[in-house]
Amino acid sequence: MKNIDVSQLTARFPLVQSLIALEPVTWFNPKATSLALGLPYVGLDGNDVADASARLARFAPYLCEAFPETRAKHGILESEIAVLPAMQATLNQRYGVEVTGRLLLKKDSHLPISGSIKARGGIYEVLTHAEQLAMAAGLLQAGDDYRTLFCDEFRQFFGQYSIAVGSTGNLGMSIGIMSAKLGFTVTVHMSADAREWKKRKLREHGVIVVEYAEDYGVAVEQGRKEAKRDPNCFFIDDENSRTLFLGYSVAGERVKKQFDEMGIRVDTEHPLFVYLPCGVGGGPGGVAFGLKLAFGDNVHCFFAEPTHSPCMLLGVHTGLHDKVSVQDLGIDNLTAADGLAVGRASGFVGRAMERLLDGFYTLSDQEMYDLLGLLARDEQIRLEPSALAGMAGPWRLAAGRAWLEAQGLDKAKMARATHLVWATGGGMVPTEEMEKYLGSARL
Repeated sequence: MKNIDVSQLTARFPLVQSLIALEPVTWFNPKATSLALGLPYVGLDGNDVADASARLARFAPYLCEAFPETRAKHGILESEIAVLPAMQATLNQRYGVEVTGRLLLKKDSHLPISGSIKARGGIYEVLTHAEQLAMAAGLLQAGDDYRTLFCDEFRQFFGQYSIAVGSTGNLGMSIGIMSAKLGFTVTVHMSADAREWKKRKLREHGVIVVEYAEDYGVAVEQGRKEAKRDPNCFFIDDENSRTLFLGYSVAGERVKKQFDEMGIRVDTEHPLFVYLPCGVGGGPGGVAFGLKLAFGDNVHCFFAEPTHSPCMLLGVHTGLHDKVSVQDLGIDNLTAADGLAVGRASGFVGRAMERLLDGFYTLSDQEMYDLLGLLARDEQIRLEPSALAGMAGPWRLAAGRAWLEAQGLDKAKMARATHLVWATGGGMVPTEEMEKYLGSARL
C-alpha cells in the first residue's frame, strides 16, 4: 500500500477531517445511481442469488438434523421482523426530529446456530465448500437427500480437510460452529477486540482459536498465511469472497416475502429505507445487493459505522477503497462495536456496491450503548452494541432534507415509508455480558 498523504487527502475531501476528529457524520452518496446502471459493476446478478437460494434449500434437511433449533422453519435460516412503535416515539423525542412511516427491526441478531447476520454468509460458504468436496469425491449427487450428510461417514470424509477464517467474532462463530458440525478441522484467527465469550463458545464446539493482540486486518492476514501452508485448508476470505456475499444476498427475497405476508407495500409511493451496520462490508453489501434486486430503486440502503472505525465510508468517499485504512489517518479502530472494528474495508464490496448505496453515517460507542438500553427498555429486545448502529439511521435521514428533496421524497411519501433497521447480532450474548452492556447505557 502507498503511504497516504493525510494533508492532501483532507484538502481534497474535507469530510475526512471530521472522520479524523471522530465527529459523527452523515454523507449522502453522490455516486448512487439506479439498479440498472449500478448492477453491471457488481459482477453478479439475480441468477447467482437464485443459485444460492436453491443451495440453501438443498441443505435445509441436513440443517434440521444437525441443528434441531432450525426445525421450526424447516431448516431455512431466517429471522423475524419486529415493529418498534415505542422505540420510534422515544427516538422522535430524543433526536427532536419526527420520523414518520413505520419503524421495523430485522432480527438477524437471533438467527439460529450462531445468533448473528454472519449465519447467512458464513454458514452458506461452508455448505458450498462441503458440497463441492463431496460431489468431487462422488459421495454426493444432484437430487440426493442431504440428510445423508449427517453421519459418521461424511464427518470422517470432511475430517481430512480444514477451514480457516479471520474474524472479529461473529463470522468466526458461524463458520466455526458449522464447520465443526460437518467434521472439518477449523481454525478461527481472532482479533484483539473479539469478545471472550465468543472465543469460549467456539472452543466448546471443538474449534481451534488463535488470538492476536492486533486488529482484524492482522488476524485475516495471518489466517491467510497459515492456510496457504496446507493444501487441504480452505481459507474463507471475508474481504473478497463472492460466496459469502451471495449467502447474505438471499435476504432480499426473504424480506420481500415477509413484507408480502405483513401487508407492507414497497413502490415509488411507499419507499423502503434500510440501515445496515458495516464492518469489512461483506454482510451489509450482500444484503443491500439482495434488497436492490428484490425492490429495485424503491429501496435506499445506508451503511452505519463507529466513529472509530469508519473504513467503508472512508474508502467509498475517497474512491481509495482498500487502498486506505482508518489507521492511515491516525484513527485507532478501537470500538465497543467489536463486529464493526475493521480498519480497512473490502475493496470488492466497496467497488461493487458504491453506486447502489445511498449514504453512510457514523456514530459514537456511547450512542450505540444508549440505543441498546432504550431498545431493551421500550421493546424488550436485547442486542449487542454493533447491532444498534443502524438504529440512528432514520433520524439521520430525516435531518437530510436537501437529499430527500433531491430524491423527490416529500412528506407524503415519507409518511408512507418503511424504515428497516438491520440488527446484526446479540441473540447469544451471555446474561452477565448483556448486563454490562446495559450498564453502559445512559437513559
